[in-house]
Amino acid sequence: MPKMKSNSAASKRVRVTGSGKLMQAGTSMRHNLEHKSARKRRALSRDAVLAPSQAKNIKKMLSK
Repeated sequence: MPKMKSNSAASKRVRVTGSGKLMQAGTSMRHNLEHKSARKRRALSRDAVLAPSQAKNIKKMLSK
């Protein structure tokens, strides 16, 4: 039986922590940054933990 392929798009956007949680880089940090406050930019630059309902689907895509 052939190996299962992981979804390469998902693997580029999400990483798995040591405890098994899924981390993602936030959105809204590509352009129009001068209109956002410094506080908002700092908050958006942090990586976020995926919600459990999303994490379940993404783990299937990553074959984990």
